[in-house]
Amino acid sequence: MKLLLTKELGRLAKWLRILGFDAEYSQESKPASLIIQALREERIILSRNHRLPVSRGLKIIILKEEKIREQLREALKILGIEPNGQIMFTRCTICNLELAPIAKEKVRGKVPDYVFQTQESFFICPKCSRIYWHGTHWGNASSIIKELNG
Repeated sequence: MKLLLTKELGRLAKWLRILGFDAEYSQESKPASLIIQALREERIILSRNHRLPVSRGLKIIILKEEKIREQLREALKILGIEPNGQIMFTRCTICNLELAPIAKEKVRGKVPDYVFQTQESFFICPKCSRIYWHGTHWGNASSIIKELNG
């Protein structure tokens, strides 16, 4: 499932990426450009903008919630998807690309010393070169998944 989130849903896009979903974020203000991108990339548009035009062959979901956790819960419910820890942190939270494993030795000096000493698995974004590992953020996101599923 490929998603396209409008400019007012940047935090939601990041959280959907954390959960492992393909969630592009657009800062485009012209509805026509947004619709063209969604059609070209076969994406579902998520927005809070009630004035987006209805377009044939395109699915647009208008979210009502204002707070991020409620937006996340609402989006997952409407889309009929359940978050699971298996795909969590498989995408870059900035670029939305799938992360690739990287050898521990290649991240020496690029991550804090404590992280290098205590972690064994590292992942890198092929576009922005941001490095990821299973840190405390992993546990925080897992808690939110449990809350959303519970």
